[in-house]
Amino acid sequence: MKVLRLAILAGALVPMLFAANKTDVEYGQAAGESLKLDLAVPDGPGLFPAVILVHGGGWTAGDKSGGPKKGYMAPMQDPLTAAGYAWFSINYRLGPKFHHPAPAEDLETAIRWVKAHAAEYHIDPRRIAIAGESAGGQIVSFVAMRAHGDTSIAATMIFYGPSDLVAETKKRGELSPSYSAFVGRNTLDDQTLKLLHDASPINFVKAGLPPFLLVHGTADQSVSFEQSVNLQARLKAVGVPCELIAIKDGPHGMLPWPPLMPDFKDRVVAWLVKTMPPGGAR
Repeated sequence: MKVLRLAILAGALVPMLFAANKTDVEYGQAAGESLKLDLAVPDGPGLFPAVILVHGGGWTAGDKSGGPKKGYMAPMQDPLTAAGYAWFSINYRLGPKFHHPAPAEDLETAIRWVKAHAAEYHIDPRRIAIAGESAGGQIVSFVAMRAHGDTSIAATMIFYGPSDLVAETKKRGELSPSYSAFVGRNTLDDQTLKLLHDASPINFVKAGLPPFLLVHGTADQSVSFEQSVNLQARLKAVGVPCELIAIKDGPHGMLPWPPLMPDFKDRVVAWLVKTMPPGGAR
């Protein structure tokens, strides 16, 4: 049954019809865990470009639905649909039970699943973007750096994600509980620093990557704003297109941002439209 939703795009209310709107769809299994996603596909023949959304939560918590407050990546769901994009919001294996690179491997499984089901959901497999916030931003950027073949993507969007875990740890002067759970180490020693280095996307930047969009609050106390500044500089240095939307005085997380930058969702969608245009025919 088609579900009527109201989505906000460019300040106007636009009624949207979904051809598919499903929750808890299994996209894979790993280490005995069932990996599930929610999805929404606009009404129409397609082919639709798609965005895979990856929630944050310090690699130990969070949910694809956005939770009771509809946070994490959920604020971008309706704007994406209104602009003609399908989206797939995934859960993935969490710490402390699972460690890096398990979350990245799960996102890669999701990319393959979306491509394998492209015909079913009227998706254009050549126009798939990945987007993540906070810990999900690290997962997304790590996968983007090593994507190839059946995990290749067309665009990457990172919201306040850590890209240099070593620099962030040294700035704090200690190993945070979330980083500890992520790499499975409790002691900040050479072995832990090596694991953090190997999980830091900034160390794997190379020429030829798809375009990046970084979105980050300048007052973020959880992931330093300079993480996005430094990643942008590294990407641009090798010729990878990368734009940075800085939310002045913005804290960690999207929910407090609208009073600070009312059009931030529109700006994100505008970048995506420019980079990976919607529309297309069979």
